[in-house]
Amino acid sequence: MRFIKRDGLEQIILPGRLIQKAVGKDCPVDSSKMTVGFAHYSAESGAMEPHHHAEEVCYILFAYKGWVRYGPSPDRLGEPVALETGMLLHNPPLEWHVFEYGEGGHVDIIFVYGQVDNIRPEES
Repeated sequence: MRFIKRDGLEQIILPGRLIQKAVGKDCPVDSSKMTVGFAHYSAESGAMEPHHHAEEVCYILFAYKGWVRYGPSPDRLGEPVALETGMLLHNPPLEWHVFEYGEGGHVDIIFVYGQVDNIRPEES
């Protein structure tokens, strides 16, 4: 068994989010079957652009003035759905979505993919 502390993981700043990879390819815990990590969305990393990728599950660790919008294309996202601590979200493969927040708000999640390759379209 391996134990991982979030505060010991490298922080990677990407457009619109800060991520910390824990399990998967090129992660502290190597896996060829799954990808697991943490993400933080706030003004610190800037606004996120709508995106899509492989099937994903997100567990909301904490949300303050945060929401998600999703839909069939980046220009056809639905109304904001307020996020609450303890929510679990399932994003089907290639569904467009974006995490957003109000002034002073932020969202913290755990993300899980059932694969380590082809998570994002640009990796194909």
